[in-house]
Amino acid sequence: MKVIYIWLVRLISVLNFFKRSKVHSVIYLMSFGNNLKFILALADRLPENQQLVVFYRPDVEVEATQLAAYGVKVIPFQDNLHFVLWDIPVIMSSHLIFCDNYYAFLGGLIHPRHAKIVQLWHANGAIKRFGWGDPTTSRRSKADQRRFQRVYNQFDDYVVASDAMGTVFQDSYHVPRSRMKLMGYPRSDRFFSDKWQKGALNRINRLAPGLTKHRVILYAPTYRDSMTFELTPELKDALVADPNAVVVIKLHPLLQKYEQRFSRSTTHQVRFYPQLSTTDLLMVTETLITDYSSIAFDYSLLSHAHSLLFYMSDLEEYQQNPGIQPHFLKWLPSAPLRTPSELKQAILADSQTDFTRFNHHWNTYNDGHATHRVVEYYCHYLAK
Repeated sequence: MKVIYIWLVRLISVLNFFKRSKVHSVIYLMSFGNNLKFILALADRLPENQQLVVFYRPDVEVEATQLAAYGVKVIPFQDNLHFVLWDIPVIMSSHLIFCDNYYAFLGGLIHPRHAKIVQLWHANGAIKRFGWGDPTTSRRSKADQRRFQRVYNQFDDYVVASDAMGTVFQDSYHVPRSRMKLMGYPRSDRFFSDKWQKGALNRINRLAPGLTKHRVILYAPTYRDSMTFELTPELKDALVADPNAVVVIKLHPLLQKYEQRFSRSTTHQVRFYPQLSTTDLLMVTETLITDYSSIAFDYSLLSHAHSLLFYMSDLEEYQQNPGIQPHFLKWLPSAPLRTPSELKQAILADSQTDFTRFNHHWNTYNDGHATHRVVEYYCHYLAK
């Protein structure tokens, strides 16, 4: 079915390759709802002869509705026949296409004439491997590998916040260094915004009253292919080591069923707030505990960030599948913790993490002005 679908995408894109449209579109393919400020800034800055169209996955319908309220044209899409017949022609007429993820249909698309396809990744940095860096990729069929590479090759630009992330894309996607655009990650601007920070605090005070009176320890493990989560007695004992702290557990969106189940047994010290986003909770987090999640790159930007702990009990297994970026131990701001006992000691020590080298490595161009730089750069491209 994948082969047939990709073939249909190619056929329809060929048929629309030379067609002209009265309205020139700028496309944003959205599967993560965390970049709305950039989308709105882009819509506001576009030339009069350009229209922004956001194609969104069903999982981000709430965010798409917010965009629609501001007058942005939004269209739901899935990989089906309707998308191929009705939406591929719109994409083929566009002059600029932003993608916040890997989209398989790009492997069949004929690159639109005079258009630029831009990868605006959904995470600021990377600990785990992906693309060709993922060990499982080498075990896929040659046909699959060629299909993956066709998608990677479609991107003319990769917007990144550091030379380090540029290297990750270069190695993971086997693409030229010249495609890396060092402009910063637009989503990171919020962490420098007083307005956003006040809004996040207001949401927390409304939905989690009293939380700010405690030391907040946020435990946010990354997604696992097993799609399970277990709060073992040993791990729970470590997390609640500080009697004056409140531990907030925030799981990956795909594991929300576990969050809902555990939330029924919420205690004074261990709490779940499914109605609050992980990003909002960072505003009151004194200690962040994660493993391989990109949330670490966000937290390190906040002026109040105190300590960042990496609890990696399955480090050996994770290094094999899906794999970890080379030399990661050299740039982690704190050494990985392997056992609940080590985690407990680190929580009680409550040492200040020095983020200087870490931010220089991963957040080089994140200064609160990335949205402006990216919007201006691509609007200038459209005006040519």
